[in-house]
Amino acid sequence: MKQSTLIITILISTLFISLIHAQLSNVKATMTINSFEKGGSGGGPCECDGKYHSDNTLIVALSTRWYNHGQRCFKSINIHYHGKSVKAMVVDECDSTRGCKNNIVDASEAVWKALHVPKSQWGETGVTWSDA
Repeated sequence: MKQSTLIITILISTLFISLIHAQLSNVKATMTINSFEKGGSGGGPCECDGKYHSDNTLIVALSTRWYNHGQRCFKSINIHYHGKSVKAMVVDECDSTRGCKNNIVDASEAVWKALHVPKSQWGETGVTWSDA
């Protein structure tokens, strides 16, 4: 009986680890615009490294659940909008305990430009994203 308990424990552990490290794909989200520069709309420095970043870089902040306690720090995601896509690096959390909705990809100006979102539509738009 000890051997079967060990096997079950190993199987459950493997499944749990797989779920934790599962890559997300084609996740619906609302993309908002954020400044990651000092004095910008993002407020303080980024959670991942405690630094500010240029709005000309392809970077994002993710809602708390997707940020996952920093597990996505410095990892890339692919953001899809109307047939275009761009790869951006996660550098910050959009804190859902402080008013950020649970479905936000908060993106730099560079991301909006790379996706060719018309400037008249900047602010908030629907996108999908995937782990890169």
